[in-house]
Amino acid sequence: MKTAPDFNTLPEFYRNYVTYVEKLGMLEALTNSGQAIQALLKTTPEDKGVFRYAPEKWSVKELLCHMMDAERIFSYRALRFARNDSTNLAGFDENSYAPEANAHARSLQQLADEMLRLRATTIDLFSSFSAEMLQRKGTANNNIVSVVNLGYIIAGHETHHRNILNERYLKQI
Repeated sequence: MKTAPDFNTLPEFYRNYVTYVEKLGMLEALTNSGQAIQALLKTTPEDKGVFRYAPEKWSVKELLCHMMDAERIFSYRALRFARNDSTNLAGFDENSYAPEANAHARSLQQLADEMLRLRATTIDLFSSFSAEMLQRKGTANNNIVSVVNLGYIIAGHETHHRNILNERYLKQI
């Protein structure tokens, strides 16, 4: 099924993410972005997992955990909205999640494997939605967002952070 993001119902905060992947179908965007992060992680040495490009910034491993936390939360929102749940869902504070992710107790390979499995289940979830379900909307963090846009947000969010990994973390390594 052909999909496209709906910029009329896309919260402003997420617009930059979605512009990275807007020309692709949603499932293609999810597939491509998942493959791209896996390719990047294959070339990232294990000892660079604790690298921070500035003292107050997350390490590579913490950033990867943030990406997975966000994907899980966005997928959960999509599931709720696709099932016609009209509950206003709370936001989340990624800065308080990061130190609780136990990122440094895991290897980069473990995190890459987890990301691979997570993306596969995310694609399974979004593949299960009908065209009607993809157009359903709900409220999260006081913003109305559609199910299809949540899929694009996941792919765009990953692309955004992969770009940051390349530009700010791995260039300095």
